[in-house]
Amino acid sequence: MPRISGELPSLGALDAKSASRLVRASSDIALVLDHEGTILDVVTHGDDAAAQQAQTWRGQPWVKTVSSDSRQKVETLLRDAQAAAEAEIGRSRQINHLVTGGEDLPLLYSAVRLGAGGAPVRGKPRIVALGRDLRAMVALQRRLIDTQQAMERDYWRSREAETRYRHLLETSSEAVLIVDGSSQKVLEANPAARALCGSTRPKLVGVALTALFDAAHGERLQDLLAAARSVGKKDAVRARLAEGQGEVNVSASVFRQEDAVLVLVRLAPVAAPGAGSKAGSAKRAAAASAHSWETTLAAFVQNSPDGLVFCDEGGRVLSANRAFLTLAELSTEDQARGQALDRWLGRTGVELGVLITNLRQRGTVGRFVTALRGEYGTEIEVEISAAQLAPGGDTVLAFAIRDIERRLKPEAENGRAMTRSVSELTELVGRTPLKDIVSETTDLIEQLCIETALEMSHDNRASAALLLGLSRQSLYVKLRRYGLGSLGGDE
Repeated sequence: MPRISGELPSLGALDAKSASRLVRASSDIALVLDHEGTILDVVTHGDDAAAQQAQTWRGQPWVKTVSSDSRQKVETLLRDAQAAAEAEIGRSRQINHLVTGGEDLPLLYSAVRLGAGGAPVRGKPRIVALGRDLRAMVALQRRLIDTQQAMERDYWRSREAETRYRHLLETSSEAVLIVDGSSQKVLEANPAARALCGSTRPKLVGVALTALFDAAHGERLQDLLAAARSVGKKDAVRARLAEGQGEVNVSASVFRQEDAVLVLVRLAPVAAPGAGSKAGSAKRAAAASAHSWETTLAAFVQNSPDGLVFCDEGGRVLSANRAFLTLAELSTEDQARGQALDRWLGRTGVELGVLITNLRQRGTVGRFVTALRGEYGTEIEVEISAAQLAPGGDTVLAFAIRDIERRLKPEAENGRAMTRSVSELTELVGRTPLKDIVSETTDLIEQLCIETALEMSHDNRASAALLLGLSRQSLYVKLRRYGLGSLGGDE
């Protein structure tokens, strides 16, 4: 155990008042204990609620003022101090004190035994426990944990999105290439594209897109990519694949990933008239493969944990999977087919119209948060991703609906629900009537003003009422309303 270094004989001549000031300056809370651990006096630094609570510990055994998980630490501190030599400081330990109507008060204590000159009680020396307030450090630790959990949730959301993207890309019967918009090199190619180009993935990835086609059509492809980058998407052009692989219709659309511009290139084979038996066999094999992939994709749609709905241009349901039927509390798909999707989606009746308008303008919409109402009145928060498809020339709107009701939310601070932030309130526009938003905003401002007044007055209710221009009775009513502070029976 470390000893206090250096001898300062002049400190022995300090009077009681000077010694109290010295203890107050060296710690946030100091406890003067008898040899058995009973608190004889409390010296605090500050006059907040925790300091006022500490003044009530006088005359109580130290072990009775702490939480159950800290009692063994208190007994160890007392035992070490009793067995140590005079003025010898033992190991510091974190102790959590019980605080009425609030969270535990964490303090880092060191205990030192005073010698015979320290005014012994009943022939036994006193013990002084010096405590440092750890609330700021505990708050930082909690913020760190919350940040780590948020990062973990973001990581898993990214992993789930990547898994869905990979699955859709690999199971699609349409030949798809992902091309870098600046270098025009192939970044990804699905199995259908590799089969169509007669190549393998290692040979396709990293190759310039124009190298996959006949040299005579290189300029045509360059114009296609340039037009796609300028307007977002471009109608298909016909080009011949290299090494006699046949002609295909090439279409392109642009999307962004972080700061990079990527091009989604789709290849559709052009049937050659009068093809021989070899071409017919290849066509039949390709049709069989396409049928197999279509079966796989249909199975994925039905078994997806997210609700998948396909609608016509007017928003009427054409098809829906089992997950959506569960969310909408429907028993069969026939109950949904032909119905308007806004029968179940949207809070105000206009949200789905806004979503479809953006979908027609942009082609895709992601992370649109709204509510889904079940047939029996259940309402849950959902997140929608949507895309506009054109199979066979008919426009189809595809919606992926995810239940986000059970997502982890940060725990409320100080044991009460956290008030909505300003950004959250602005996101309610279009989902909640204006009078409800204004009412909630008024409550938010009123609560923040009361909390600020209590902090400025160090929890003095009379002073806080003067700062707010309220009577004390009105302040007490609002404190009860928002659950702020701890009011006694007379208040």
